[in-house]
Amino acid sequence: MLIFITIMIILIFMIYAFIPSYLNKKIFFNKKNKKEKVIYLTFDDGPSEYTEELLNLLNKYNIKATFFCVANFAKKYKSIIYKMKKDGHVIALHSLKHKNSMLQGINETKLDLEESLNIMNELLIKIQYYRPPWGDTNLYLLKKLEKENIKLILWNVMAEDWRKDTTEEIIANKLLTRVKDGDIICLHDGRGKNEAPLKTIKALKKVIPIFLEKGYIFKTIEEYET
Repeated sequence: MLIFITIMIILIFMIYAFIPSYLNKKIFFNKKNKKEKVIYLTFDDGPSEYTEELLNLLNKYNIKATFFCVANFAKKYKSIIYKMKKDGHVIALHSLKHKNSMLQGINETKLDLEESLNIMNELLIKIQYYRPPWGDTNLYLLKKLEKENIKLILWNVMAEDWRKDTTEEIIANKLLTRVKDGDIICLHDGRGKNEAPLKTIKALKKVIPIFLEKGYIFKTIEEYET
């Protein structure tokens, strides 16, 4: 009996969370890029005390990016959210508290998304795009996003810029060697170990001029064509 119950629990978890997460990642990670020199810069886990410096860097090069914000952080750093909006960046959602959707039941998932949207509405931000923490999701979340007319967005390239042992040189090298035409780059302007977001900003100071010199254009996720 115990074995049967265990098998049923595993089966339910697979159908509810693991398989949807796996399929969505497979679709995005293996998406064929367009043959054009376009890069989509996206940032997760903010806003934070580092975000304003990042915004100033992007403004220097007139680059618009997409920020997948944690709603509780957005509430804490309201002035940063308003600056993002004023500067013309796309503000998207990255959950309420950065919890993994694979480990959330229906009620927790529902409350997470609804409270997140309420916070962003109070900040006068209409959410059209969502990126779940770690790219993990569940069937209820996917259905809820569809009902709210919110698009799920993952990524094609990551530079593991959150790692405590990384450096600006490592991040810059990963970006320069991994990015191809039409890629969605996932970086982080919040959380991370040992001032990780600051390392990301320093890496971008090196690679942005190189990408621009190569003829790349930076666009927001609003301009991304699936």
